[in-house]
Amino acid sequence: MEYTKKDKILDTAMDLFRKKGFSAASIQDIAEACGVAKASIYKFYPSKEELFTAAFTACHQTLLEQASELNRSGMSLGLSLKKKLSRKIEFYLYYILENHALMTAFHEPPLMQNMPFLEAQRKMTGALLIWQKEMLIETFGEGLEPYVWDAVLIFQGILHEYMNGILRKVISQPIAEIADFIADRMEAVAQDLIRTAPRSIGGERIVRSHPVERSDEAARKGTVRDFLAAMEERIQALPLPEPSRMELSEVVALLQQEVLAEKPNLTLLRVLKSHLEAVPELRSYLRQLKLLLT
Repeated sequence: MEYTKKDKILDTAMDLFRKKGFSAASIQDIAEACGVAKASIYKFYPSKEELFTAAFTACHQTLLEQASELNRSGMSLGLSLKKKLSRKIEFYLYYILENHALMTAFHEPPLMQNMPFLEAQRKMTGALLIWQKEMLIETFGEGLEPYVWDAVLIFQGILHEYMNGILRKVISQPIAEIADFIADRMEAVAQDLIRTAPRSIGGERIVRSHPVERSDEAARKGTVRDFLAAMEERIQALPLPEPSRMELSEVVALLQQEVLAEKPNLTLLRVLKSHLEAVPELRSYLRQLKLLLT
């Protein structure tokens, strides 16, 4: 496959964005590094944000391609499932740490307000989460399937904190040892989820939702419905006379109807919330509902 000028510009941009980040790497820097005029870059990429988006996407795609190759090589070496997981974690940690300015370290307004970049970020984040889901199921079996998104969320949190510790240079252990440690912890998490069979908290909605913005109306409404269903379950468990539970359930149904309406009746909402707040066991639910609606 022919290596084009566009390829050279993208590769150079990836290298500079990786080293300097979005703000510090200028189009002039990239032009000088690949020996072309700035106009040549703008011919292929009309803006710096568009060039960064292409570099960001390519970097993530390379990660996923190399991860697939790593999986194939692990099979040929006859490694155990947990050892293969450890190798993937080690690879992932190294890759993110070496590319963090291009993959995770950006908060600049030009990017955070650029919809093509935000959409690319959503897609790449979703692809990584699906990869991690498949990785955990492959390692710990289909018994994890009902709770796999909870396991993914826990996995994400562990990876994030250990990566931060390495970046801040407060963790000195070799990354291979850290990967083994994380694999062991995830084995304990997976076994506990399968053994205790808890009600799942995570869900596929975490893949569909946007990692930055909270304006996905369909996702928000789905979350509100699920939350009010949990409130309804709590009501049914309350030690109250049946007529009282039925009345509270009707109030929750009316509350759902209003909060999901295109133009909610604010007065009615206040009345419904006040009625539910009279039940001490429901106050924390109403507090959280307020957060969901803001």
